[in-house]
Amino acid sequence: MSNSTQFQLNGKLCEVTTNENTPLLYVLRNDLDHKGSRFGCGSGNCGACTVIVDGTATQSCDTPLWSISQKEVLTAEGLELDPIGKLVQEAFIKEQAAQCGYCINGIMMSITALLKKNPNPSRAEQNAALDANLCRCGTHVRIFRALASVVETLSKESVV
Repeated sequence: MSNSTQFQLNGKLCEVTTNENTPLLYVLRNDLDHKGSRFGCGSGNCGACTVIVDGTATQSCDTPLWSISQKEVLTAEGLELDPIGKLVQEAFIKEQAAQCGYCINGIMMSITALLKKNPNPSRAEQNAALDANLCRCGTHVRIFRALASVVETLSKESVV
């Protein structure tokens, strides 16, 4: 059954008419042409599809469209519009934190959600935030170096 669902996508009102049980990932990629969220496992275990829904890192592959009605969704395409997301992107580029790049958008989304809630997370909090994100290339050292760089920047500057 097709229904109309409205939500904010990267700061803009969006309306989609499709089956309300369609996973958000499919709507983002197929209907809205936002390819930054990747299909990985399809069961919410790898984090490649991570987006931020109302401030929380969320695996979009197992999030039904109905559950995001009237909510704010931030995707990798919108990171540059977010002050903390932009810092995360810049740090990942500076630290060359991506190798193959498949998981990195999801990891950047998880880090952005973490830092928006807590700009100075402990290492245990960082590990917990990234626990749902798998990286097979092994760039973890560079990922954590990029994360540390953003935390340092946030401690020195007032970022809204």
